[in-house]
Amino acid sequence: MPDFSGDPLPFLRWSDQPDVDAPVLLVAFGGWNDAGDSATTAVEFMAERWNAKAFADIDPEVFYDFTTVRPQVRIDFDGNRRIDWPTNIFRAANTPPSGKGIITLTGIEPQLRWRTFSDHVLGVALATGASMVVTLGALLAEVPHSRPVSIFGTAYDDETVDALDVLPSRYEGPTGITGVLHAACRDAGIRSAALWAAVPTYVPSAPSPKAALALVERTARLLDVDIDTTELRFATAAYEHQVSNLVAEDDETIDYVAQLERRFDEEPDGFTDGESLVDEVERFLRDQD
Repeated sequence: MPDFSGDPLPFLRWSDQPDVDAPVLLVAFGGWNDAGDSATTAVEFMAERWNAKAFADIDPEVFYDFTTVRPQVRIDFDGNRRIDWPTNIFRAANTPPSGKGIITLTGIEPQLRWRTFSDHVLGVALATGASMVVTLGALLAEVPHSRPVSIFGTAYDDETVDALDVLPSRYEGPTGITGVLHAACRDAGIRSAALWAAVPTYVPSAPSPKAALALVERTARLLDVDIDTTELRFATAAYEHQVSNLVAEDDETIDYVAQLERRFDEEPDGFTDGESLVDEVERFLRDQD
């Protein structure tokens, strides 16, 4: 495995050497840019389906304010007390049947030392010869739960924009760890892109398997790989049914959702060409300042 002892990446802990060739690194962080847990669910679902194996993680000690992201105490099967710390775990797999190399990273957005944290992520990308980094995110937007999930992608150089058929990123304003990571990729000469899903504003805290499914399917198309999404499809059907039942309990919400549905049906391109969602993301990012 790579030897980083005594080097500038002291918080990167390797446990194995992944057997992947020019992998794509898929990244999702829980927190403000993970509405409905959609992005982290999508990446973890892909890692599980492709039987990805953990090979490295980032020590959380210097990157988190533990009064904000608190460790969790639990009792294990042997009756011993354990503390679970915030984790950022790298896993690797070769996707069937093509054998395309994939690395996944899921964790929680750190509060501290974003540049150092990004350097550690890039350390894994460079050590494994990653060909591209793709971040997944989800935001709350004025979209109906009863229609297809709106997804859009952005990239940070013209070559990647053309190759992946996504939009160029023109955003200016406050950013999160993913924005810092994309800047680090650019400086390191690694192609990068971002995929975003829209989650209805009226179900802000409910996990959204529907948005996760849309992100998985869009990622699979982007990478030209296959993945069985049957489990997420069943979960999506249950989600739609449950949200519809909740909406039906309140007349104002019924009217609001009906307005969103009419808008979607009358102007579907406004939800699928990415432009309106770019505006939503930019507004959302600025609101976090």
